[in-house]
Amino acid sequence: MNPGRCAACRYLRRRCPPDCIFSPYFPPNNPQRFVSIHRIYGASNVAKLLQQLPSHLRTQAADSLYLEAQYRIEDPVYGCVGLISLLQQQIHDVERQLAMTQAEIAFRARHPQAVESNLLNNVGNPSFSNQASSWFM
Repeated sequence: MNPGRCAACRYLRRRCPPDCIFSPYFPPNNPQRFVSIHRIYGASNVAKLLQQLPSHLRTQAADSLYLEAQYRIEDPVYGCVGLISLLQQQIHDVERQLAMTQAEIAFRARHPQAVESNLLNNVGNPSFSNQASSWFM
């Protein structure tokens, strides 16, 4: 084998021409990168896509194709959309928690006596003291 061949040409068992569209994006030391992309999209589709793009966008496109192929291999049904959906749900949950915390802060700022009397009324309550001690941990 010629050590100068890119991972794509090695995997496809062909000579790597000097102007190979794959060689800048699929180095020989990382063959799994091309294997994943080839398995999902096919070599000819990837070559066409890379050739249609301006050269300054090809690296980013190859990286995106690789990540999307990896997620599609891990989750054949949803692919990267499953991860995006999960992250959006986490963002929604955190935004809801933030809104609740901001509302509580605003309430306590407007009604300091109610918060103070609530604390004084619950001092003898064992569940309250456990809750209060957990606030400071």
